[in-house]
Amino acid sequence: MSLRSQLSRRRTSQLLLGLMTLLLASTLVFLYLMSSRDQTASYTQSRDLIRQLQQLNAQWDSEVLKARIAITHNYDPLVTPLTEMTRIWAELESRDTYHSPTDQIQWQATQLAYQAAIQEKARLVDQFKSHNAVLRNSLAFLPTAEDDIQALFNRVDSEGQLQLQAVATDTYDLLLSSLELAQVTSDERAADILVGLGKLETNKQLLPREFQAPVDILSNHISLILREQPMVNTLLERIAAVPVAERLDDMTTHLNQDQQTADLVDHQYHRYLLVFSTLLVVLLLYLAVRLLRSFAEINRVNRALQAANETLEQRVERRTQQLKDAQSELMDSARQAGMAEIATNVLHNVGNVLNSVNISADLVTRKLRTSKALGLGKAMQLINEHPDDLGSFLTEDEKGKLLPGYLNQLVEAIALEQQGMADELTQLSKSVDHIKDIVSTQQSYAGASTLLEPVNISTLMEDALRMNAGALNRHHVTVVKEYAPVPDILGDKHRLLLIMVNLISNAKYAMSNLTHRPRQMTLTVQPGDENTLKISVKDDGEGIPAENMTRIFTHGFTTRKEGHGFGLHSCALAAVEMNGQLCAHSDGPGLGAVFTLTIPLTLAGTTT
Repeated sequence: MSLRSQLSRRRTSQLLLGLMTLLLASTLVFLYLMSSRDQTASYTQSRDLIRQLQQLNAQWDSEVLKARIAITHNYDPLVTPLTEMTRIWAELESRDTYHSPTDQIQWQATQLAYQAAIQEKARLVDQFKSHNAVLRNSLAFLPTAEDDIQALFNRVDSEGQLQLQAVATDTYDLLLSSLELAQVTSDERAADILVGLGKLETNKQLLPREFQAPVDILSNHISLILREQPMVNTLLERIAAVPVAERLDDMTTHLNQDQQTADLVDHQYHRYLLVFSTLLVVLLLYLAVRLLRSFAEINRVNRALQAANETLEQRVERRTQQLKDAQSELMDSARQAGMAEIATNVLHNVGNVLNSVNISADLVTRKLRTSKALGLGKAMQLINEHPDDLGSFLTEDEKGKLLPGYLNQLVEAIALEQQGMADELTQLSKSVDHIKDIVSTQQSYAGASTLLEPVNISTLMEDALRMNAGALNRHHVTVVKEYAPVPDILGDKHRLLLIMVNLISNAKYAMSNLTHRPRQMTLTVQPGDENTLKISVKDDGEGIPAENMTRIFTHGFTTRKEGHGFGLHSCALAAVEMNGQLCAHSDGPGLGAVFTLTIPLTLAGTTT
């Protein structure tokens, strides 16, 4: 048998043993969890709650009887047991007590029966409180009503008292009968009270006028007692008949039966746990024997691996040295590539400024070629032709008379030419200074710090426009300026100028193919949010496709045939170095684009 087949059989047997062990362990965990459920404690706690409900129900019945015999006139004790029973019932319902599917249905039926009984009892107790309150008030008022009538009897003279003695006696008997009815209710006493009320109504006609109102009040209260007392007694009987205690006993019996069933299930799980534990122990012993046999094989393999490892370490050392040499070469190549990128950026930025230098130099050259100073030589030639009669020539000759006026005009023209050439030379000097700044800025990558100086944004934008003036005129680009009043800022003037020159130049190129509408560029300066300044360059050119928006600032990316993709990349880097951000937006091809530079608004102390 080959080594590969032996290894395959060994792996298969190990996999089967592992699966069996995992299955046995899972079964044991399941059985342990099922057998360790503390159902007995749960049933005991549930029975304790039911016992509390029974006690509260008995207390509730006692409070009803106390209210019936007027031991207390406070009806709050009739509410307190129901509130506490509701709380305990909610706790009982929240308990997770085990029930089989059949027992669960019976348990729910028992709960519903209890809830129906407790609701019925609460309804009857509410009716009892209402009727008993009326009854107690009338009973409590009877002595007062009798005292009021007795006081009127005492005011009558002796002869009148003799005549009214029978009426007073009947009234007192009626009062006693009403109080007896409140203690022991019977049909005979109720009939006696009705007879007494009839006599009282008849005797009332014999009484003086001042007796009429007290007698009516007494009659009304006795009538209320006669009406309410049977109703209160009936409600007490109905309250006593509500089977709340029986329903609680049914629940207790049901819990006892469920606990017995759960105990039987737990015993069964314990037996299964013992059987599977024995099987697991046997399997672990078998695995231990196999493990001991494997140790010898592992030691042999380890010795072979150690020998192979020593050989491998030697090969790794040789390969590591080769990798170090290759890494050194890569670092040299990366350094040269970085230097090449910096040099490319310098050349690109210098090239942008050289366009302005070429334009200024071209303008100075053309002005020199067409200078009005050439006319000065012709005028001097006329003067030199009349050295002896210069005075008469200037006063009498037609050409001589024109010569002084011509010289005055020539002086003014030469002065204008000088002023224009001085302006162009000034712009040429600024461009040369800008080139020097570009070089010095690139040298800052070697460790020089950034120079911050007060910068007037409007002036800087005008300088950037002048550096692109020739190209903008050639392409017939109209510049719209929307400069909001913003204060001078402390910033790197050169980096800002570099960014704006590049953005204006790119906007000009973006509109180079427009023929059906005017070419317009909008420059915007406005405050941003949270102490920032926003400078935007918007064009109506070819726009930016959506797929190019994420690559627009990537080094080397360009869409122009003659482009090289260094300008926007260097501008984005310069913005980051100033703690700012350069972003682009376009609605799509043919819809133009806008580039926005956001920089911190660090005030320099003066306001534009």
